[in-house]
Amino acid sequence: MTFIAETVNPQEIRQQLYLSQERMSHLLHVSAKTLWRWENKETSPNSKAKTNLLKLKQIADLVHKVYTPEGVAEFIHTPIADLDGQTPYEVISLGKYDRVIAILAADYEGLGY
Repeated sequence: MTFIAETVNPQEIRQQLYLSQERMSHLLHVSAKTLWRWENKETSPNSKAKTNLLKLKQIADLVHKVYTPEGVAEFIHTPIADLDGQTPYEVISLGKYDRVIAILAADYEGLGY
């Protein structure tokens, strides 16, 4: 059995995004029990899940560069016009991580969307 790299810690990513296990598991399209097993190192995510975790880590890292800790949860759950009125959470759950990353990168660079 192989374990996820130390740099991709599902629990750390989840906590950085202020998400419950249920919400995080919804984003990754796995059960909350599966996510719990990953967080407790009982099992390891498959390659697709690892890729999605890396994208969520990128989002978590960027969102903390752009927003205060209080602003992170607000950003994740606030509808954004450039996301067709959807929240970043909803867009991520559709697998469109790059759209959220693009908005955060533009905000980080001061370009805004």
